[in-house]
Amino acid sequence: MDTSKHDQNLDQHSPLPNITPNLADLAFSLYRELAHQSNTTNTFFSPVSIAIAFVMLSPGTKGDTHIQIPQGLNFNFKETVQTDIHKGLQHLLDSLNQPDDELQLTTSNILLIDENLKQVHKFLEDVKRLFHSDALATDFQDWARARRQINEYLKNKTQGKIVDLFSELDSPALLILVNYIFFKGTWVHPFNQKRTREENFYMNETTVMKVPMMFQSRAIKYLNDPVLPCRLVQLDYTHNGTVFFVLPDEGKIDTVITALSRDTIQRWGESLTRRHLNLYIPKVSISGACDLGDILRDLGIADLHNNKADFSGITREASVSTPLKVLHQSRLQLDEKGARANAPAAITAHAVSEPLTVRFDRPFLLLVFDHFTWSSLFLIKVVNPT
Repeated sequence: MDTSKHDQNLDQHSPLPNITPNLADLAFSLYRELAHQSNTTNTFFSPVSIAIAFVMLSPGTKGDTHIQIPQGLNFNFKETVQTDIHKGLQHLLDSLNQPDDELQLTTSNILLIDENLKQVHKFLEDVKRLFHSDALATDFQDWARARRQINEYLKNKTQGKIVDLFSELDSPALLILVNYIFFKGTWVHPFNQKRTREENFYMNETTVMKVPMMFQSRAIKYLNDPVLPCRLVQLDYTHNGTVFFVLPDEGKIDTVITALSRDTIQRWGESLTRRHLNLYIPKVSISGACDLGDILRDLGIADLHNNKADFSGITREASVSTPLKVLHQSRLQLDEKGARANAPAAITAHAVSEPLTVRFDRPFLLLVFDHFTWSSLFLIKVVNPT
């Protein structure tokens, strides 16, 4: 990928290019932490959405808590002033949430506050004005009632994309930050809907499942990586979305994840070449919800989850003894649809005569970027596409 080409398209007065490397470093740090937690479940999250959530929260913190957030997010105040970080992420949030018929992307945050706390209204007003996010006060002392109220609020706010986020077993907190993102794009080159078939997906050596497998045959950007044990293809959405589908060799998925970095993505982008492929990719709708508490502690943002947290910018009762609960909800839909949904996929004249068959029929990685800024919208490890 040639990021310089995209940076030239950015508004020269936008601070976003200053923080793009920081966002990339955060993305792969989180990816390594989350992906290594389980070999039997999908890993699914949005680095950009999480970064926006915590930068939004940052003005509401004081003392050590206020210092830990930029450090944990890999932002160096010596190189990038706090104002630029805020402006850069606000700029990114505005660009991502632009209404578009062919690319559906919604990301936002909801801060849930115990109504018994004395709230700082300036912070709540800034959250709404700068980050288009909401704050909801409810009585957490009656948690069963509050849970029903919160679930209904989230369902309505996200047009049904988040349903029953809080289960019967969830415990209350005085502050709960819910961060969510939904993405569904339109392929520049659609898959052939008539060729989607139920085929085998080999989850591991002993587990095989049937999944709807999409198909297209054309000249596609492809790389058999000479450095890492994997193959990959790059597909583009209309407008700003681009996707790397990465197929590690059997048993080598952790090796590839460990090696992911800005340099790896840069090398891939520069090395991909067009080749005529018969490409098979599972048709899936992937969603994930996770509590980020343990991960954020590992990143060094410990105060948000213990009684040392200073939330005096959010509530005048600075000594909040109940840790902040941070929930991240994300959803991505992959289907055949493209800008020319009924048109056959074209094969360019320079494509080779014999196509190479590439099947994503075992655990793979899926990296979704905003093509305009090269920000990481989603990083996914697909172990079970069903």
